[in-house]
Amino acid sequence: MTLTRPMPTDASSILSQQGTPIAAQLAVRFAVVVTKWATRRRTRLALSQLEPWQLSDVGLTRDDVRDEYRRVFWRV
Repeated sequence: MTLTRPMPTDASSILSQQGTPIAAQLAVRFAVVVTKWATRRRTRLALSQLEPWQLSDVGLTRDDVRDEYRRVFWRV
């Protein structure tokens, strides 16, 4: 009978394993950063497409949305 460890599902688990090659660590870190950037971009685009009544529901003005939408994707 062979025992196997389950594959970790998050990036920090992968990076904390002993023996993980440096190239794999860099690839995972790169993928995490690119995913965050893509999520920010997608979220800001969706926010810019909300109707005025929806913005009012979440407490934002059109100016707030414009400022957020104009931010570059790598800025929080």
